[in-house]
Amino acid sequence: MKPRPVPPAAGQESVWGYPRPAIAEFSSARIVICHAGRIIADTCSSIRTLETSHPPSYYIPLSDIAPNCLHPSDGASFCEWKGSAVYRDVVIGDQTLKRVGWTYPKPTAAFEILRDHVAFYAAHFDQCTVDGEEVIPQAGPFYGGWITARLAGPFKGGPGSEGW
Repeated sequence: MKPRPVPPAAGQESVWGYPRPAIAEFSSARIVICHAGRIIADTCSSIRTLETSHPPSYYIPLSDIAPNCLHPSDGASFCEWKGSAVYRDVVIGDQTLKRVGWTYPKPTAAFEILRDHVAFYAAHFDQCTVDGEEVIPQAGPFYGGWITARLAGPFKGGPGSEGW
């Protein structure tokens, strides 16, 4: 199925205008992740990755993530542009959220700015916001994009989008 991009409204950007291959850029948007009454991350110094048909993923500096909540997890994955990713669990008291974050310890040269940053799957947390707006997680079990009203789709990850 060939997607039909939705024309962006005033103040929106279309994910169909994002580049391929992907890029990473600094973002001053305030990113906040909350779970179980605790702030897991709060930053105005994230990096967002942009790729055609995908909502942005936000990478948060380690210094803006709650101390002692990140723990190594099992597994790894590979991105043709960013390199090898490893996963992180988030531990809050006696609760462990398995493989909810990922990071690139040795990113490719084009994505060096992602070093010492962690991205998170929004679906696993009580609340994730971009500039105060609660996000909708990108559909699908693998993708980690964050959808806000500032984006026009459709977005890769839902049924029928495998070939986009």
